Amino acid sequence: YTYSLAIADTQNMAPAKKSKKSVENLNSRLQLVMKSGKVALGYKTSLKTLRSNKSKLVLIANNTPPLRKSEVEYYAMLSKCQVIHYNGSNVDLGTACGKYFRVSMLTVIDAGDSDLPRSFAILLV
Repeated sequence: YTYSLAIADTQNMAPAKKSKKSVENLNSRLQLVMKSGKVALGYKTSLKTLRSNKSKLVLIANNTPPLRKSEVEYYAMLSKCQVIHYNGSNVDLGTACGKYFRVSMLTVIDAGDSDLPRSFAILLV
């Protein structure tokens, strides 16, 4: 019985390493966007940029309420914008942005030197 639990734990550990590496890669690209690009932080400003069709990519923290998350996904679908579900809480997303406050979601308006909007599919595979 304990042997089967050990197998289950090792099976769960393998994908965690891959996702951790992709999160680190996403964080480094996000830092480059914050330095060289234009970003809107927060729910209200994200909705404004989605409505005005300015955003290229939306990042949503994993502890965002489901109703709010689905609303943003709906606006993103209407504006033909890509959505990434960030594998971390709003505290982690704020830290990844280099801010000292929580960020539930952010939209990339101009990527700057980063290739984040084009390469996000590679990060999630």
